[in-house]
Amino acid sequence: TAVEIGTAVRAKGGLFLEAPVSGSKGPALNGQLVILAAGDQALKDEAQPCFDVMGKRTFFLGDVGAGARMKLVVNMVMGINMVALSEGLAMGQKAGLQGGDIMEVIKEGAIASPMYGLKGPKMLAGDYDPNFPLKHQQKDIRLAVDLGDKVGQPMPLAAAANEAFKAGMAVGHADKDFSAVFEAVKR
Repeated sequence: TAVEIGTAVRAKGGLFLEAPVSGSKGPALNGQLVILAAGDQALKDEAQPCFDVMGKRTFFLGDVGAGARMKLVVNMVMGINMVALSEGLAMGQKAGLQGGDIMEVIKEGAIASPMYGLKGPKMLAGDYDPNFPLKHQQKDIRLAVDLGDKVGQPMPLAAAANEAFKAGMAVGHADKDFSAVFEAVKR
C-alpha cells in the first residue's frame, strides 16, 4: 500500500508523495485529470508543474494514504451511479420507454452528470470499448466495502453494486468498460 511504501521510503531518508488520479483515458489525454496528492507537501509543491500539465486540479489531502482512500470514495460513488443508471435504463426499456428518451430526460434534470451523458448513449449502443475496465471498477468497490468494514461504516449500496460488477465479470465483461455492467443488469 501507499502507506507501507511511504514508510519504507521515509525510513531510508527519502521523501514520498502518492498522487493517484481521478479520470480515465479521455481526461488523461486532454490534461484534465484530478490529482489526489498526499504525503510530503514540499514534494507536492515541486511536482505541481507536472500535475498542472496532467490535470485540471490538484488536491493535497494530507498524510500518505489519503489519496488512495479518496480515489476509493470517488470510484465507489461512480460505480454505484453506473449500476443505478444501468437499472434505470433496463427497467425503463422493459416498461416500454425508449433508452434515448430516458437519457434525454436525465440530461435535463437534477441528476444530469457528465458520466451519464458520456456513457449512457454508448451503453444503449452496446459500445463498451474500455476506458476504465469493469474488473478494475469491481476491485475498487470491493476495496471500498472493505474500508467501510474497517472504519465501521455500513456500505449496503456499495455491496450491492459490487455484486452487479461481479455478475458482469461472470458473463465475460471483465475487460470491457465498466459501463458493461448494464449487460449483466438488464438480463
